[in-house]
Amino acid sequence: MEYESVVLVKQEVFVYKIPPRQSNRGYRAADWNLAEPTWTGRMRLVSKGKTLALKLEDKTSGALFANCPVEAYPGVAIESVSDSSRYFVLRIQDDNGRNAFIGLGFGDRSDSFDLNVALQDHFKWVKNEEQIEKEKVEPKQQLDLGFKEGETIKINMKITKKDGSEVGGRGAGAKKAGGLGLLPPPPGGSSTRIAPPPSVPSPSHQPAAGSAAAPAGTEWGEFTSAGDKPQATTPSKTNANWVQF
Repeated sequence: MEYESVVLVKQEVFVYKIPPRQSNRGYRAADWNLAEPTWTGRMRLVSKGKTLALKLEDKTSGALFANCPVEAYPGVAIESVSDSSRYFVLRIQDDNGRNAFIGLGFGDRSDSFDLNVALQDHFKWVKNEEQIEKEKVEPKQQLDLGFKEGETIKINMKITKKDGSEVGGRGAGAKKAGGLGLLPPPPGGSSTRIAPPPSVPSPSHQPAAGSAAAPAGTEWGEFTSAGDKPQATTPSKTNANWVQF
């Protein structure tokens, strides 16, 4: 249930009988005989939900003199005059739906300013309420994130194998380009290792003439063939550091 709410009250306003409006020309308050208003009383601006009405009432009894339904502002229900900010033209309506136009004036300019602000605030609120209701009924527009016809996307990805090497890395490119790589061992066998030749010691490490040979197991170990008992080694006549076996 909607309740009636009073938006604005002005205790003294003036009503004037206005001449018919001339074509292509706005209303002028100077044509209304402002010194002799037709009626003087109270103005109330009343809202009921989204509807708004300006009511002219008797100051003492509160009897209704005229009712002006307001559908929009600015609009035809309440129009400003062209020569003053204190006067307006109202389109009043009776119970049978018949319309008539009268002049409305305020003794102070601040009163007319208050009426303007109250009208603008009400219809701004109505507009916001309608927008909220519209968003509740209509679903919000969904963004189309799909690919359009002929549209592609390029993604750079780094893929690694289980052993940590990269797929399509530099190593793979070197093999494709004919670079050298390690050959796998022949099937059914194991790779054969070739022992490097013993290095010849430098002259500074050779023992002096007449000195005894180095004890076994210090610089050179004793070598035995597999499955044989170890035999004593004999120093070579030519070089004491070489071991015969």
